[in-house]
Amino acid sequence: MTFHRRNFLKLAGAAVAAPVLPRLATALDYPTRPTRIVAGFAAGGGVDITARLIGQWLADHLGQPFVVENRTGAGGNIGTETVVNAAADGYTLLLATVPNAVNASLYEKLNFNFVRDIAPVAGVIRVPMVVLVHPSVPVQTLSEFIAYAKANPGKVNMASAGSGSAPHMAGELFKMMTGVEMVHVPYRGQGPAMSDLLGGQVQILFAAAPGTAEYVKTGKLRALAVTTAARMPELPEIPVVADSVPGYEASQWYGFAAPKNTPAEIVDRLNKEINAAIADPAMKARLAAIGGEVMPGTPADFGRLITEETEKWGKVVRTAGIKPE
Repeated sequence: MTFHRRNFLKLAGAAVAAPVLPRLATALDYPTRPTRIVAGFAAGGGVDITARLIGQWLADHLGQPFVVENRTGAGGNIGTETVVNAAADGYTLLLATVPNAVNASLYEKLNFNFVRDIAPVAGVIRVPMVVLVHPSVPVQTLSEFIAYAKANPGKVNMASAGSGSAPHMAGELFKMMTGVEMVHVPYRGQGPAMSDLLGGQVQILFAAAPGTAEYVKTGKLRALAVTTAARMPELPEIPVVADSVPGYEASQWYGFAAPKNTPAEIVDRLNKEINAAIADPAMKARLAAIGGEVMPGTPADFGRLITEETEKWGKVVRTAGIKPE
C-alpha cells in the first residue's frame, strides 16, 4: 500500500494531538466530581471559615461539591504536603496562608518547596492585625510604647498565637525594625493569648483583627496601631504602624493554590470564579465579618505575593533565630 504525503501528515498530526485532547476536554469540563479544599488548621479559625465560604460559592456556581478537609499539624505543613503530593488535576486545592510563607524558612527539612511545588490560583482576603496592650502599660501611642520598651528592655512580655504564627512574626518584624527588646510568650492559639493579655499576665499582642474592636471600645485593651498599610474601618481612629515605623506592614492573608502542573485552563477557571465570589456584595460582607479585605487578582498576582512574603518572613526568621515549637 502506498501512503500519500498528505495522508501521512494527517495521521501524524492526529497522533500528536491524541494525548492532548483528553486533557483539554477534562479542563474544559471541570469539575465533573467533588473537589477537596485542604485547610491546614483546625475548624472554626480564619483559614477554615474562608475555605468554607469560598467552597460553598464554587459548589453553587460550578455544580459539584467543594468539600473542606482539615489536615492539621506542623504549622500547616501536613495539609500543604497533602496537596503537593496530590494529582495535578484540580480536584485537590489548598487554602494557603501566611504560615506557608513562614515555614519555608522556619523548618529546616520539609518534603516540599512551597514556592516551587504549588500553582497559585487566587488570593481571597487580607486580614489586618491590631497592636493591643494591657491598660496597665503607661503609654497612649505606638511611639510612646517604643520609648517605654527601650527604657525597659526585656521587661515587656509579647504574647503570640504560637511560634511562627502571623502574630508572632508581626511582633518579631516590629522588634527588628525598631530595636526594642520584648520577651516572646507563645500560646496555643490567639484565644489563650488574648485571655492572658486581658488578665495582664502579658503586656502586648499583635492580634488578628476579628473580635478585637469590642475589647478596645470597652476599654479592656488599648489599641496602639494597625499593622496593614491602611486603617481598619472598624477602628478608623487607630493609626497604622507605618506612621511610627516607616515601611512596616504585616497582615494575614488567605488564598487558593493547587499542585504544580495543574492545567492552566483549570487554574484560570478557578481564578475567575473566586474573583467573582469576592466581588459579590453578600460575600464581601461575610468576609468583612471576619476582618477580611478582599484581594482580587490573577494567579500571577497571588504568586508574586507568595514569593514576596516568603522572602520577607525568611529574613525575620533568620534574624530573630526563630525555631518551630
